[in-house]
Amino acid sequence: MNTDRTYSVLVPMVRPLVKGRVGAARRRLFETVGTAEGRVVFLGDSITEGGMWPDLFPDLLTSNRGIGGEATYDLLERVDSAINEPVAVSLMIGTNDIHGPREMRATDQVVARTNEIVRRIREAAPDALLLVNSVLPRTSHFAARIRAINEGYQEVAAQHGAQYVDLWPAFVDTTGEAIRRELSRDNLHLTPAGYLAWAEVLRPLLAPYAVRT
Repeated sequence: MNTDRTYSVLVPMVRPLVKGRVGAARRRLFETVGTAEGRVVFLGDSITEGGMWPDLFPDLLTSNRGIGGEATYDLLERVDSAINEPVAVSLMIGTNDIHGPREMRATDQVVARTNEIVRRIREAAPDALLLVNSVLPRTSHFAARIRAINEGYQEVAAQHGAQYVDLWPAFVDTTGEAIRRELSRDNLHLTPAGYLAWAEVLRPLLAPYAVRT
């Protein structure tokens, strides 16, 4: 079964439930607790939310601001309140746009919305390290679209003085189109090995912000 074909059909149907219940609860939590200053903020969707960042980076002060099911248009609604004088921001967003509402799936739309997210982060935190992570490979069904989005993300990062983080080499399998089986449990969400692979790419970039040894 091609999971990405299934996602394209099912996700638009279950999205209102995910955003209305699960996502809303996590947003309320963020609004109540707030984000501490001086953190490395991990910002994005369920792939970010699932990361055990304090354990992956025990030497960093981190804040996990990922919300499952979010696409670029959701993150735009909360990006201004998601950061508070961060030392660094790791942004990963866009994979849910690919199987979102048809009228919002176009590659140029995804890139344009991410450009606005990055612009707002840079405006709010001009001195912070800003990492724009590539969208991860999934299956061959979406490979061409993901490559096109990532090409756009490279330009977005360059435009705003951010650093583009190309995760494709660490995650793609021998076909050059799909995520390696051991790194994802469903061709979308990461296994523990997947998070370790991501962390190893980010580690040298975030090393200057270590506060604990």
